[in-house]
Amino acid sequence: MKEGRPRIFETAEDLEKAIQAFFDSGEKRTITGLALSIGFESRQSIYDYEKDGKFSYIIKKARLMVENAYEEMLFDDKPTGAIFALKNMGWADSQKTEHAFKGLEELAKKLPNFFPEE
Repeated sequence: MKEGRPRIFETAEDLEKAIQAFFDSGEKRTITGLALSIGFESRQSIYDYEKDGKFSYIIKKARLMVENAYEEMLFDDKPTGAIFALKNMGWADSQKTEHAFKGLEELAKKLPNFFPEE
């Protein structure tokens, strides 16, 4: 069985302390900033730790705090970067359109053809 590098954090408490130190540092709240601050070599390490049940809640909360920082940037004069970041975090700017006449296609099939083929 292939073994990877040993985990940086063995306990949830140690990870939580490292994450809290990042947020207390005043650095901009970004996923890569968080990863670098706590000693990871990639963003993927954050997602890998999130899959482990004992770290899952802590990582999800940290990611939510980063997401919140981007959301707050939406109120700035130039929110383009925040919009881009949020879209990469799963947000979408879409509109939902509902049809007023449900079943319109079925009704159209029952009506005579008003436009005869030429």
